[in-house]
Amino acid sequence: MKPTKQLHQPIIDQCKKNDAKAQMKLYNLYCSAMLNVAFRYVKDRFIAEDVMQEAFIKAFKKIDSYKNEVPFGAWLKRIVVNQSIDQLKKNKLELVSINEEVYKKENDDDWQVAASINVDEIIRVIKNLKDKYRLVLTLYLLEGYDHQEISKVLNITENTSRTHLLRGKRLLKEQLKNTSYAAGY
Repeated sequence: MKPTKQLHQPIIDQCKKNDAKAQMKLYNLYCSAMLNVAFRYVKDRFIAEDVMQEAFIKAFKKIDSYKNEVPFGAWLKRIVVNQSIDQLKKNKLELVSINEEVYKKENDDDWQVAASINVDEIIRVIKNLKDKYRLVLTLYLLEGYDHQEISKVLNITENTSRTHLLRGKRLLKEQLKNTSYAAGY
C-alpha cells in the first residue's frame, strides 16, 4: 500500500510527539524506498542500511521542522541523499574541481538511447561509473536536482557539476553502446 497524505499525516503528528510506535509505523512505510535511495549512492548494502538508519534518526530529531510544504517522502529522501553524500565524504571521496575547463551547456538532444533500453540497465551502468560521475548523474538524472543544488550538496562548482554530467553521460552512452543498447548503433 502506497502511503498517502491522509493515511500518514496522523502518524507524522504522533511522531512529532515522540511516539515510538508511530515512528516505527513511519519507518516501516518508507524504509524500503529509502534503503534503495541510499544504495544508489553508497553501492554497498550494509553501508546503505547504516546510512538509512542515520537518516531516520535525523528525520525523527528534525520532524518538527517538517511543515507539509512537500510530500513527507520527498522531505525524507532529501535527508537520505544528504546522509549518503556525507558518508561518501567520510570515506574521503574526492570530487576534484575542474579549473578552467568549461563546456558548453549540456545538450540533452545528444542524449538518446534506444526505446527498448531498460531503466534498470541504465542504473546498473551508472552504478559502475567513477563516483564523481555516478553521483552527479544520479542526482541530476534520477533525483531531478539542478546544477546549483548539486554544487551545494557535493561542495563543487556548478561548472564542475556540468562537466561531470557531460563526461558521465558520455561514459554511460559508451557503456550502453558497448552492450548494444545505445540508439543509432
